[in-house]
Amino acid sequence: MTPACRSFTADVRLDIDGETVIDEPLCLDVGLPALLLSALENVEPDRWAGVDAWTKVPFFICGCGDPECRAFSFVVIHRSERELELTEVEERQGGAPRRVASYTVDKAEYVRQVRDIAETFLSFVEPLDYRPLYKDTVPTVRRLLDELSLKYST
Repeated sequence: MTPACRSFTADVRLDIDGETVIDEPLCLDVGLPALLLSALENVEPDRWAGVDAWTKVPFFICGCGDPECRAFSFVVIHRSERELELTEVEERQGGAPRRVASYTVDKAEYVRQVRDIAETFLSFVEPLDYRPLYKDTVPTVRRLLDELSLKYST
C-alpha cells in the first residue's frame, strides 16, 4: 500500500544576490508547472486563476486552492539569452500588481536550479498515490522538463 499524497510541501528558500527572498514551507505542486514554464518563456501570475490555468499560478503558493492563502508572485521576463528579470509583485484583485522587488539573474543557473527542483519533485512523488489539486501536475512537469532539455541541452 502506498501513502496518498494531496500536496507536496517543501522548505522553500529563494536567495538572490545574497538576499533571502523566501524562506518558509510552501506547496510546490500547484505552482511547479508555472515555475518550469518561466524557464522557457515570460510569465505573469494571477493568484486568482484556477488551478487548471496553471500557466498563471504563482510558483510558491499554498496548495489548499484558496487564493487568499500565502503566495509569492513573480513576473519573469527573458531579457536576453543570458539574463532573466524576476520581479516579485504583490497582486491585488481587480488592480495592477504592486512591484515589491526586481532581480536580474543568470538564465543558465536559473534553468539548472528549476530543473533540479522538478527532478527532485518527480523522484519524490513517483512512488506515491499522488493526487494533487492540479490533477495533471506530474505529466505537465514531465513535459516541461522535456521541453527544457530540448531548448537547453546540457
